[in-house]
Amino acid sequence: EPTVRTELMEQIPPIAIFLQESRPKFPTAFFEYLMPIVVRYLTDVNNQVRKAGQEALLILLEQDLVAQSDIENKVCPILLDLSAPDSDDEYKVEAVNIICKMASMLSRTTVEHMLLPRFCELCSDGKLFQVRKICAANFGDICNAVGQEATERLLIPKFFELCSDSVWGMRKACAECFMAVSYTTSPEVRRSKLSPLFISLISDTCRWVRQAAFQSLGPFISTFANPSSAGLYIREDGTLSIRPPAQDVNSNPCQPSNNITVISSSANAA
Repeated sequence: EPTVRTELMEQIPPIAIFLQESRPKFPTAFFEYLMPIVVRYLTDVNNQVRKAGQEALLILLEQDLVAQSDIENKVCPILLDLSAPDSDDEYKVEAVNIICKMASMLSRTTVEHMLLPRFCELCSDGKLFQVRKICAANFGDICNAVGQEATERLLIPKFFELCSDSVWGMRKACAECFMAVSYTTSPEVRRSKLSPLFISLISDTCRWVRQAAFQSLGPFISTFANPSSAGLYIREDGTLSIRPPAQDVNSNPCQPSNNITVISSSANAA
């Protein structure tokens, strides 16, 4: 029964945490018994079971309970198969979604060598606009996961494609994550490539795209600032924040000591 398999998946994370805490007694139980179940249920015929398996996998990754070897040898191959060009549409959409979500939890080497080539292919998927939409919405997170060199070499050309996509929702998603993409690039790329691209979005024929671009204008401009003088920085959660100068904090007892959140790069990414 699918409901039984779904319930089982919901119990996997707490069992895995228990086994991790009792590892001297159960040194290999998770890797031998539980991890294979999670991987198998990623391809279950029932979509609710697959969803429960995906959620369980993300929790396990967040808790750092999955070994690097299992990620590279068991999880990534399944996701690459499910996101292949000839894969079933529903499976492909789910696979690209989980690839984007797990990218920030994996090592840069794993993402760049195993997942980035497929992500670039999916950005150009001509069959399903839903796949391209997921790629566009999560583009900033992927850039952050792989760093500046891979972003400028492989991702920026794909970003240009998505920014000129015929579906306006794609262009809107690109406008919403523009700051996160810009922050990952060099000042020269921001000036010579991203600035003209942003102008095209702010002049888009669709008012929803223009509106999203105008909302991202301030955050995009902030990426040109010198962090040492402006105090702007990006936190790990993708939030653009400003740190008050130390002398101002000391001289004004009313000055808040906490960082002031300006805008979140992923606020409208859904």
